[in-house]
Amino acid sequence: MSIRVHHVHGEHIAVEAPNGTEILRYVYRPDPDPFESRKPYAHPLRTLAGRTVTGYRPSDHRWHKGLQMTASHLSGQNFWGGNCYVHGEGYRALPDRIGSMRHDRFTALTVDDERFALTEELTWLAHGGGEWARERRGIAVHSVDEAAGAWALDWSIHLANTRAEPLVFGSPTTAGRERAGYTGLQWRGPRDFTGGRVLAPDGEDAGAARLMGTQGTWLAFTGEHDEVDGHSTLVFAHAPENLDEASAIHESHWFVRAEPIPSVAVSWAFFEEFTLEPGESFGYRYRVVIADGAWDRDRIAAHLRGLSW
Repeated sequence: MSIRVHHVHGEHIAVEAPNGTEILRYVYRPDPDPFESRKPYAHPLRTLAGRTVTGYRPSDHRWHKGLQMTASHLSGQNFWGGNCYVHGEGYRALPDRIGSMRHDRFTALTVDDERFALTEELTWLAHGGGEWARERRGIAVHSVDEAAGAWALDWSIHLANTRAEPLVFGSPTTAGRERAGYTGLQWRGPRDFTGGRVLAPDGEDAGAARLMGTQGTWLAFTGEHDEVDGHSTLVFAHAPENLDEASAIHESHWFVRAEPIPSVAVSWAFFEEFTLEPGESFGYRYRVVIADGAWDRDRIAAHLRGLSW
């Protein structure tokens, strides 16, 4: 048996594992509410056992949608969605600051027995429609391992500044709010993952609070499901070049919370802003392993070593 791909043109692409479970749905149709920052997203993500490991439009943050690329503070615009953090004023509803990411086209869609990959072109639009950046996005499903109970999702971004002015990337922390450096690739977990366990490669089980704002090659989040007996684990990993000072445009840090909400963001501007000059570009590659069960540190490390970049 092999993976299967279903494409509903203009709406979404879904990937089924060999056992028939839909493990990924990538939605690229425009969202109805511009305040939520219209952009493509992946939801639901499921384990091979069929357990959903993403949340969608939760009541606390309607703009959180599965796994999505974001930029919370970008030259005064918000490509994260929802309320904007303003230093000295807190979070405010400022709809004229909400940008969007427009799906333009797929330039490649490939599938074989063991791998599905797409390449997508998008345009980042400021509020009012001004074209600020062009993105080339890559998404791949691979390494579906029924014996291990896991599969892998790769997500890459290559972003070019198309303005005549620099683009300045930041976060609520760079704007003055402590320990809120969220931006970049963001995962929102389902409600039942609240209070889940968070692991990193080194040290004891430090938990989300101690790992907030830290750096590392990977970070894992394990949650326990309602309704069924069992846990699932997501592992977020950097490609080697992401952590290379010679190749990365800016250093990355983890934004992670287990309470009051389950969320992880691979933040590219946690503590400091960085600037992308007109005509310049940058890229990052990430991997998310979606697994059944509560994986420990040794099992995570061994599984990641078996996956080449």
